[in-house]
Amino acid sequence: MVEKVTGLMKQKDRIRNMGIAAHIDHGKTTLSDNLLSGCGIISEELSGKQCFMDYDEQEKARGITINAANVSMVHPYGGKEYLVNLIDTPGHVDFSGEVTRSMRAVDGAIIVICAVEGIMPQTKTVVGQALKERVKPLLFINKVDRMINELKLTPEAMQEKFVKIVNDVNKLISQMAPDQFKKDWLVDIKTGKVAFGSAYNNWATSVPYMQKVGLNFKDIIEHCRNEKQKELAKKTKLHEVLLDMVVRHLPSPIEAQKYRVPNIWKGDMESDVGKDMQACNDNGKFAMMVTKIMLDQQAGEIATGRIYSGKLVRGMEIYSNGTKQKMRVQQLGVYMGPDRINVEEIDSGNMAAIVGLKHTFSGDTLSSEPMEPFESVKHFSEPVVTKAIEPKNPGDLPKLIEVMRGQAKADPTLAVTIDEETGEYLLSGMGELHLEIVEYRIRNDWKVDIKTSNPIVVYRETVTKPGTEQHGRSPNKHNDFFLIVEPLEDTVYNAVYEGEFKEGRRKDSKDIWQRLNELGMDKDQARNVCDIFHGNMLIDATKGIQHLDEVIELILDAFEMVMKRGPLSQEPCTKVKVLLTDVKLHEDAVHRGPAQIYPAVRNPIYRGMLEAGAGMLEPKQNVFIQTPAIYMGNASRDIQSKRGVITDMRQEGETCYIDSKVPIAEMFGFAGDIRSATEGNVLWSTENAGFEAVPRELQTSVIVQIRKRKGLDPKIPAACDYAD
Repeated sequence: MVEKVTGLMKQKDRIRNMGIAAHIDHGKTTLSDNLLSGCGIISEELSGKQCFMDYDEQEKARGITINAANVSMVHPYGGKEYLVNLIDTPGHVDFSGEVTRSMRAVDGAIIVICAVEGIMPQTKTVVGQALKERVKPLLFINKVDRMINELKLTPEAMQEKFVKIVNDVNKLISQMAPDQFKKDWLVDIKTGKVAFGSAYNNWATSVPYMQKVGLNFKDIIEHCRNEKQKELAKKTKLHEVLLDMVVRHLPSPIEAQKYRVPNIWKGDMESDVGKDMQACNDNGKFAMMVTKIMLDQQAGEIATGRIYSGKLVRGMEIYSNGTKQKMRVQQLGVYMGPDRINVEEIDSGNMAAIVGLKHTFSGDTLSSEPMEPFESVKHFSEPVVTKAIEPKNPGDLPKLIEVMRGQAKADPTLAVTIDEETGEYLLSGMGELHLEIVEYRIRNDWKVDIKTSNPIVVYRETVTKPGTEQHGRSPNKHNDFFLIVEPLEDTVYNAVYEGEFKEGRRKDSKDIWQRLNELGMDKDQARNVCDIFHGNMLIDATKGIQHLDEVIELILDAFEMVMKRGPLSQEPCTKVKVLLTDVKLHEDAVHRGPAQIYPAVRNPIYRGMLEAGAGMLEPKQNVFIQTPAIYMGNASRDIQSKRGVITDMRQEGETCYIDSKVPIAEMFGFAGDIRSATEGNVLWSTENAGFEAVPRELQTSVIVQIRKRKGLDPKIPAACDYAD
């Protein structure tokens, strides 16, 4: 198998890089098992039950996928053999960052949808993530046996349900796909871009395959009703149907990189490396994006990712464009699920696992020489739940800090903060489960015994109206700054949040000012954006100020300090626009150092925010509940008791569906509460719904509570508290 895999790595037209993505519990990992058994990697008896790709202890214990797992398979089609590099991704909302990063490495994806449940919230998210990365979708409708044996649907009713699911998916594709692919990427039953089946029972089919083997829907229904699904699995093998679909309809790296590279890399397409990546050139300049860092007890950090051009050879020296350091490849391999098979070299268009790169991180660009890095992966959600962590044994503190930093390096959706004022070590993640998994790894994989606080929600501070001009003076009275704070336009903020504008400090706005102006920002302001930081902006609205270029970096430092810790409760700020309107600086550089500039800029921003209607935003989640109609009242009361707002309620047969939006602060312990309210008869899922204003009547108590927790004076600051 290894010889076949390494041989096919050199034949670009026979490579297919694909992911499997779906809502939680729609059958991704069971499907992966079947594909692997069909290719001879695991035994047929265990396929669908082994969950081979869920090799982490916590994945097995919880019955969910947490890590995106890679495997390479060989599949024969049309008299030739093809290499299929597969990534199985998580479905739980807390691990959606894994899906986003995986989509950067693949060219196509099978979207798995449960035939009974249909499109669910996380399905929409993963389809959106795939299309944003120019990843071509195919569709597998899973759990068809449940439609037959549980719902007792007729062939006509089944076909209606299939058509509805296909239409729903195509609606998402037509809304989200790039214009050039809107028609070509629609999934179509007749051409075989849609397959149906049961991953658990090892069978699948598609219209072209049914025509090939002479099966029809009535035959499938008979096999399922007469408990002959094993017989059906021999007639219409799942791995054959799906991998045929993958080889036939998904692009090779040679095709895909022509349109994917311009989307994920903003460098000069006419440069050598730009041409090499678009051509997937083995003999070109080496360029690779790291999509995942795995922490291995024996091997240390293993960087996995996609090679876009050039060739990676064991022992080769490569350059990290993120850390600006050179490193040597100690070992090189490909993943077969939990096993890493060592190889001597890997060509472009393939996925690689590298041992020996200490100075890299998930999202980094590796190359043979410095180059424009790939666009950073924009995650669809951000850390909203925090826990304070400390070692039970103080002597373990250095090890704990090292382990926490390693975890954050491996998972960019995890934030590690060391609060120098309170001495707390804070870990922030996407949700309770996300943090539980990290805690488990710290305790069990890295053997550090830790104590943790109860989960804390991360709020945001913002402003609600334009403020007045504020004056800031340096402690030595030699430098003056004039600033105005106002809310960032909704349209601009949404574009920043969705990754349309790259965050960071800027020398000019030539590349973005027209788009900002289209979104409603004043033309002069749009031309002078200096910094986009965590959804906030600083704009230089001054004219002809002497020596400003010498202190601008200090001004930006001070701006970012405030945006990290707002005036109300030292929570991060968002959707704030700061206009620098005038500056008077001392002639002598010695009088305008950091100690003079920082307070002179920080204080007026704090004052300006308080005068511009500073307020708190809280993170919310959309909560989707499915329960028998008799429990509808109990479930809706439970949602409303948590300050939730019910956005939709409908009944289909005996089942009631409740859509709602609930503050994350009220969601701790929700699983137990909703099970209790419905006597265990409930299916529920969540998706992050961004930030919304804390109700006015709760603002004061929330701010005071946060200030007390941080050891600050409970009194809420006023503008006069930030006088120079």
